Amino acid sequence: MVATVAELWCYPVKSLLGEQLQAAEVEQRGFVGDRLYAIVDRHGKLGSGKATRRFRRLAGLFELRARSGPDGPLVTLPDGRELAAGDPDLDGFLSERYADELRVLREGLASHHDDSPLHLLTTSSLRWLAKKIPTSQIDRRRFRPNVLLDAAGDELVDDTWVGRRFALGSAEITIVGRTDRCVMTTNAQSELPKDPKVLRAVTELNDACLGVFASVEQAGLVRVGDSLRAL
Repeated sequence: MVATVAELWCYPVKSLLGEQLQAAEVEQRGFVGDRLYAIVDRHGKLGSGKATRRFRRLAGLFELRARSGPDGPLVTLPDGRELAAGDPDLDGFLSERYADELRVLREGLASHHDDSPLHLLTTSSLRWLAKKIPTSQIDRRRFRPNVLLDAAGDELVDDTWVGRRFALGSAEITIVGRTDRCVMTTNAQSELPKDPKVLRAVTELNDACLGVFASVEQAGLVRVGDSLRAL
């Protein structure tokens, strides 16, 4: 055993807050339903906390939360309303909020994932970062992992896993690379304040990386409390 699954997270709409799970089905694409939908503008850009050729920055997306529903994501708005993806009222709310034509759409040919289908992060790496910037509030929610793993120590143990294959519950995965970080780690959410020091520290001390990406080699089921085991 290398580590233990402490938390599981799914983000049904890319760049919105997500939902914490007790168990998740893992398929080649990642967790079932994870980032399957996104906010899309008229030019096909995806709503995000950053601006790139692929992404359009939309401020305040962390004020919205998505959870899985029977027919697709349900999005909770700042006023407490919960609207389903595909509901004209949801698209209308977003279009009015950002003064442009926006819709919540299901993934097409291009994957909504930034890199690989799964993102793993350890408590060891979080403790490492907390020691480096003790005045900051280091919280796993800033880094949006699918799998938070309880690992001993306060070192960047995740980085040592790249290229290795593991069993995760009944699934099998390969760690394919470190996770590049962006400005979204600094954004305010819930009670967490905006904090540019988070990204600055990760950039200066670990090449802007924290956590790892994984590909799925064999589908399966993972539950909180399951082990990450080397193969």
